[in-house]
Amino acid sequence: MEDKQKICDLLLPALQETRSLSDLVSLEYDSVEEVVLATFVNGYQKTANVAMDSGIAMIRDVTKQIV
Repeated sequence: MEDKQKICDLLLPALQETRSLSDLVSLEYDSVEEVVLATFVNGYQKTANVAMDSGIAMIRDVTKQIV
């Protein structure tokens, strides 16, 4: 099984280098709810539903749902 928090940890610096998500502070995976919580510099948070996702599908869903 893939370590979804590790995928979030590795994805975060790549997203922070983009113009659209340079203000992204953290990506936290919640294994109970199967969501990723994206937190921004101003405190705003967005939730990405990643239920039943593989690692690569999770990356697609996170980027699609938080931009």
